[in-house]
Amino acid sequence: MTTRTDSRSGSMVVRVIGGLAIVFVLALAAWWVTKQVYQLKLPAGIPGKALEYPLWAALLGLLGNGILKGLKLHEWARPGMRMELFLKIGLVLMGASINLSLLVTAAGGAILQGLIIMSSVFFFCWWLSGKFGLDDKLRAVMSTAVSICGVSAAIAAAGSVMAKKEQVTYITALVIVVALPLMVIAPLLAGALHLSQPVAGAWFGGNIDTTAAVVGAGTIYGEQAQKVASIVKSTQNAFIGVVAFLLALYFAARESGGRRPSPRIIWERFPKFVLGFVLASILYTAGLIDGGKGTAIEAFKNWAFTLAFVCMGLELSLADFKRMGWKPVWVFLIVTVFNTLLALLVAWLIFTFVLPITG
Repeated sequence: MTTRTDSRSGSMVVRVIGGLAIVFVLALAAWWVTKQVYQLKLPAGIPGKALEYPLWAALLGLLGNGILKGLKLHEWARPGMRMELFLKIGLVLMGASINLSLLVTAAGGAILQGLIIMSSVFFFCWWLSGKFGLDDKLRAVMSTAVSICGVSAAIAAAGSVMAKKEQVTYITALVIVVALPLMVIAPLLAGALHLSQPVAGAWFGGNIDTTAAVVGAGTIYGEQAQKVASIVKSTQNAFIGVVAFLLALYFAARESGGRRPSPRIIWERFPKFVLGFVLASILYTAGLIDGGKGTAIEAFKNWAFTLAFVCMGLELSLADFKRMGWKPVWVFLIVTVFNTLLALLVAWLIFTFVLPITG
């Protein structure tokens, strides 16, 4: 019996190591492709740097997915595909570049815009997805992703409501698929509407769901647009911990039959990695650590997210997508249109009349 158990344990170790090796090779390939594209000048004035590593990591993961399934090695390598682990590590490290002082100092317009957009989009998405009959956990993950900052917010929400892995993968894929075209379309629309750089940047930051795509859209439109877009998106990112806590509280109360959940139940449900994100943000704000551009922490964060996106492509299952159907896609697209129009209106009002930015 012991020999058989040891053999199975050894076999699992080999599968984990083999799966991780595949993930790391694909991640290396993703970074190589990213660096090649960085040097290119794409049509419509789009800089190659706008097509960030998450895109290539996910695409190479999908390629690896097809090859492994064709070779009938996908199930063998699955134990080494740790998407959630890598995403959580990346999210904690991302906290080391979130300056919480933005919430009380220089980002007044971003805070005002963020609160209006996040609350409006979240509750609209929650209401609409309910009308479409979506599962409550999927509703929570989608509402958080589309209202705050895409993938990172989706992971935090999934931990709070204990969503299924395939639900997280589904929403993450939707975020990337929708954000990439918006990164190009939004600057073109902003130019057609003759928006000022601050208004355009605030619009990109409040509307596009991934930080990489937000920076890409700002880069296309102009330097000031890029800065404002980054501030707006960073401000929204800072609310991840708050929303994760509120979701954990809400779902714990629901599953307690409407009674006030005990602190223990809330603690059990609360995604602990969000505490790491908040702690890293506090340390960064205090000047004790630096996860900003060009630092070792940022490099580790990028690698963690690259590995996560590779795993997302590797783990993507068309069967899971078919089971969930097209309803989530329609909800996501409708909410994205709502978010686009609302963010444009709010950005124009705040950064033109309420708290205009000049210079």
